[in-house]
Amino acid sequence: MMFAVLVCPGIEGFNPRLAASEPKKVPNILLILADDLGYGDLGCFNDQAKAATPNLDRLAEEGMRFTDAHSPATVCTPTRYSLMTGQMAFRVPRGGSVFTGVGGPSLIAPGRLTLPAMLGAKGYATAATGKWHIGLTFFDREGKPIREGGLEAVRRVDFTRRIEGGPLDHGFGRFFGTACCPTTDWLYAFIDGDRVPAPPAGPVDKALLPKHPYANDCRPGLIAPDFPMEEVDLVFLEKSRSFLESHVREAPEQPFFLFHATQAVHLPSFPAKEFQGRSGAGPHGDFIQELDFVVGELLATLDRLGLSDNTLVIFTSDNGPETTSVIHMRADHGHDGARPWRGMKRDDWEGGHRVPFLVRWPGRVKPGTTSAELVSLTDVMATVAGIVGTELPDEAAEDSFSLLPVLTGEDKGSIRPYLLEQAFAGARTLSIRQGRWKYLDHPGSGGNDYEKNPDLKPFALPETAPGAPGQLYDLESDPGETRNLYFEHSDKVKELKALLEESKSSGRSRPRTSGPP
Repeated sequence: MMFAVLVCPGIEGFNPRLAASEPKKVPNILLILADDLGYGDLGCFNDQAKAATPNLDRLAEEGMRFTDAHSPATVCTPTRYSLMTGQMAFRVPRGGSVFTGVGGPSLIAPGRLTLPAMLGAKGYATAATGKWHIGLTFFDREGKPIREGGLEAVRRVDFTRRIEGGPLDHGFGRFFGTACCPTTDWLYAFIDGDRVPAPPAGPVDKALLPKHPYANDCRPGLIAPDFPMEEVDLVFLEKSRSFLESHVREAPEQPFFLFHATQAVHLPSFPAKEFQGRSGAGPHGDFIQELDFVVGELLATLDRLGLSDNTLVIFTSDNGPETTSVIHMRADHGHDGARPWRGMKRDDWEGGHRVPFLVRWPGRVKPGTTSAELVSLTDVMATVAGIVGTELPDEAAEDSFSLLPVLTGEDKGSIRPYLLEQAFAGARTLSIRQGRWKYLDHPGSGGNDYEKNPDLKPFALPETAPGAPGQLYDLESDPGETRNLYFEHSDKVKELKALLEESKSSGRSRPRTSGPP
């Protein structure tokens, strides 16, 4: 059993009497989701990280650091769906999609219980800032829905019409952000609520953008006149700060849920001017430092408004680091965003989905603690449900387990029976983890092609079980996933594959509370 909780005794700011009892009132919740931030990108997870992250390191010191936490998928759209619903995305139609431009519709089905809707029903004010990327429905001038991504689809949009299927239709009371990846996509424009207040006016001029190895991810899309390609995260920061300030001014007794989804550190690495050259680790290192600054400013805003003591803060990432970031940061700056794991974004190996996960909750989570509990980002929903006293129905959050006993130090064993993971190809590239054992129900990485991509070929490892249709690793003795034990432990392969198939056919990993439907 891979489980441990390490505590640092004698740390101030922790009240064991409070931790052992129910809180007097529900906490505010700030959920920060970084983009393409690897496990090895933060100093509190990697002592060899080259970009300083003092604010995130302090967050770890003031709360609990999870060392075995995982994004539900190795790319952004399915992970964001799973975070908002507590359900693995491969279980729904198009659950392996990664939307571009104005592509949609929303992956979240009408009537599906979401994290913000659940909190709204408990009296929370809910707001989302930043990257949505779970699908939206834009309409053309005839009122017909647009289903495609790409440049021509953006050209067809009637921006005077309401956008359907966005955050406001899934439980959020406020939203300011973008449809997909803010500085990568075919549509470079902000959405305020359910409309684009300043539509794109023409093509983005890439000649005006920075030139470096981390700057080549921009699609030649259409851009709005008020869209600052190098300052998007600062705009998001200001909008989240504005929400916090107005909420305290207008409804100080009402709890809030703020979901802040950053652009950083998704490529292209366009740090704002005040961060350029600051890290000593190139543009991507500067971008990591800007992300750290954003987190620090959000925490400082909580302090300034007197909110910190009753705010649960969760910080994590949607998947592992991008290939371009890893390749160039390793070669040019000796920084490894995937360290110490094999693989990167899109891969089913650990580097593709083992992510930073930090939780601060004053008076409830003991500062300076570290947990090796097996965690998925799907678990945020059941955890929050437990905190606010909501019983999840069986037909919601089917893959979510409550971490509340871990956070309060009351757990006596592993919380979840196993972990599911989906790689780039969705339901065709799944894996299952139980204790020390990890079974990948496919050959290869499940994402990147290490043989055909010349930039990735130097990182390919020898195949130790030629011809095997899947992979089995013992992460306790082989955390680097270097030795495929598929043929050596065929009984374990059979056991884990059967468990995976049962979970797929039943449509859930969380046990039912009311018996069969």
